[in-house]
Amino acid sequence: MSKESAVRYYKPRAEFSLDVTDIQNFVYDMSRCIKCKGCTWVDHTYMPGARFMTRCPSATKFEFDAYGAYGKMRIGHAMAEGVLDWNEKALEIIYACTLCGACDVGCKRNLDLEIELSLEALRVKAVKDGVGPMPAHKKIAANIAETHNFFNAAHAQRRDWVAASGVTPAEKADVLYFVGCSASYTNKEIARATARILKAAGTDFMLLSDEWCCGNTLFSVGLYDEAKALAERNVEAVRRTGAKILLTSCAEGYRMWKVDYPKLLGIATADLGFEVLHLVEYVDEKIKDGALTLDKPFETRMSYHDACSLSRLSEPWTPYEGKRGWMGCVEPRLKRRRGTNGVYAQPREILEAIPGVQLVEMPRMRENAFCCGAGRGTGEAFPDFARWAAAERLEEVKYVGAETLVSTCPWCKNNFSRVVKEDGLPVQVMDISEVILAAIEG
Repeated sequence: MSKESAVRYYKPRAEFSLDVTDIQNFVYDMSRCIKCKGCTWVDHTYMPGARFMTRCPSATKFEFDAYGAYGKMRIGHAMAEGVLDWNEKALEIIYACTLCGACDVGCKRNLDLEIELSLEALRVKAVKDGVGPMPAHKKIAANIAETHNFFNAAHAQRRDWVAASGVTPAEKADVLYFVGCSASYTNKEIARATARILKAAGTDFMLLSDEWCCGNTLFSVGLYDEAKALAERNVEAVRRTGAKILLTSCAEGYRMWKVDYPKLLGIATADLGFEVLHLVEYVDEKIKDGALTLDKPFETRMSYHDACSLSRLSEPWTPYEGKRGWMGCVEPRLKRRRGTNGVYAQPREILEAIPGVQLVEMPRMRENAFCCGAGRGTGEAFPDFARWAAAERLEEVKYVGAETLVSTCPWCKNNFSRVVKEDGLPVQVMDISEVILAAIEG
């Protein structure tokens, strides 16, 4: 090959971006899936054995290729090329998925394809084409539009948890606690615990004067325009407060603020104008600074569940536009979000610092953790699937003999608690905020 031919052959040619509103940006990724099923199986380096060797809830539950990422990639590719139309089954397959990121982590161990973004783009396309989202999702969207919260509860009751916490938020502070719909209405124990933890750490915090839903479910099911409107409204509201830190106690809300808001607004996480932290990141800092001491014993054999949105889905977002050429090489260089740099160490270090806690790891952990099944619209549209996923995860809890299961997200807590109660399992399910508070107050 001549030098001139080589330059022409290797030079990047196709322009693309990571914009999920255009499915064409991900045709390359969808068409290059080789069906190796690295998205389904735990990587052999970490595979704990035959019993817990899968990480994709959809592929594990439905046992048919269409439900795995490899099947969804073929469906998406065919739709992007105009050779397949939507039908009832295709819509079900696209939404019977927790968007947990396990497939994306698996693929980036091998091919560096953008599987998670392809799945998000498929849902955006479903909405644009007038077939999505699912009926249960439309009801949630109506709730948010009417009362600014997921549950359609009275907006005026959003701060009812404050009085019972015994803590008075400041009018002005560097830390702004974004409570979220779950902790405001159905899991008030998390909001109360968070407030008391901040008080114990000597941290003044404020609340938004008029907090609205973060829009996690809207974005997750493809309602892009509605989610973007909330992102614009909420980010501007926080910027007006002058807060330096936005603190969440919900993993789903954390991912939404740190990753998906920047994605929706076309900016990098670093350009938000404030730092987004989960409670565990803040508490870990305070323990190391000596501002917080966890000295009350908590005698239990405990296992920690990595909530997807705090772990493999939580790496910062940076917009990208470039060109792709031979063998998929891109220009300029694209730093991939591989899921390995999520929030993994901090919650474990916190729990290990509590006297009496015996922390035991489940076989699938960190970026290979098995999703609880409840998040990103799955629990509402496919409750049986969500229940099955939680039960599957609880098999690991039983396997390691844990008495207490802890996570960092109300969706995880609620779904696990439901199965524990219905199946009569001898497992205590707690949010990490409750565990931290118990270690502070006894």
